[in-house]
Amino acid sequence: MRAARLINLVLLLQARGTLTAAELAAELEVSERTVYRDVLELSAAGVPVYAEQGRAGGYRLVGGYHTRLTGLSRAEAEALFLAGLPGPAGDMGLGEPVRAVRRKVLAALPPGLREASERAGQRFHLDAPGWFTDASPPPLLAALTRAAWQDEVLTLRYRRDEEVTRTVEPYGLVLKNGVWYLVGKVGADLRSYRVDRVTAAEPTGETFERDPAFDLPSFWAARAAEFVRQMLRDTITVRLSPYGLRALRHVAEPVAVQEATAAAGEPGPDGWVRTRLPVESLDVAYSYLLRLGPDAEVVEPPELRARLAEAAARTAALYR
Repeated sequence: MRAARLINLVLLLQARGTLTAAELAAELEVSERTVYRDVLELSAAGVPVYAEQGRAGGYRLVGGYHTRLTGLSRAEAEALFLAGLPGPAGDMGLGEPVRAVRRKVLAALPPGLREASERAGQRFHLDAPGWFTDASPPPLLAALTRAAWQDEVLTLRYRRDEEVTRTVEPYGLVLKNGVWYLVGKVGADLRSYRVDRVTAAEPTGETFERDPAFDLPSFWAARAAEFVRQMLRDTITVRLSPYGLRALRHVAEPVAVQEATAAAGEPGPDGWVRTRLPVESLDVAYSYLLRLGPDAEVVEPPELRARLAEAAARTAALYR
């Protein structure tokens, strides 16, 4: 642990030039007293760390000293691919490898390119969690991450209507709108589990052979599209104004919007089009069409048409 910290201290100075004891302490997550001791130990070992006094002072490496201790560990190499997602990587228990690999990459870059990381960080930020959701990570996320890295079979307890137990081969993790999902193999089937509903994950002591043809992004895209299509159990017939057709994408699922757009007939003299819209239920369709207001008219089914007509009458009464 201390040896790794000493290396990281040298890499920080190599990448950034001069840093104060307070800045080094913050980066290494130690006290300033520990930084002082580490600098003395590096000097005794022959590393030319020089302390500059004064207001703009700090520690720096003398004479263009350049270490070649930039080799990546396995964990750091894996974490490199998550370096653009520091928040989720930290939730998965990979925060320190991400920070370490970033320091090593910066140290390996020529001086003219070292500002590239800072420039990118100032201009781009990916905020993965969705709005109005609990941003704290699920308690077992780090354990599931370790099992997925190590291809380790788990005994999983999962809470649905009731708690169930499954033997799962964890293939990967997906972050969707701030919600983590585990993709795992149970028998011959690939399934997905919400991580915040996993109540226990116990290693069995066995490992599994991962299917080399499995591709997590492709699997998830196909499963997500299938999930949405399964939800769309009803279909309604509507007339939409030109604005209503454009605004439909703001209220309905993308798959449903695509099907409705493809099924739309030719515009009438008033510019309105008639189409069929897949929906999850008539209750959901009611909420969609309320948001479209006077730019949508239900043709079928008659019970939904009557319900919206009654809502329109109540709305008109409010504004008399």
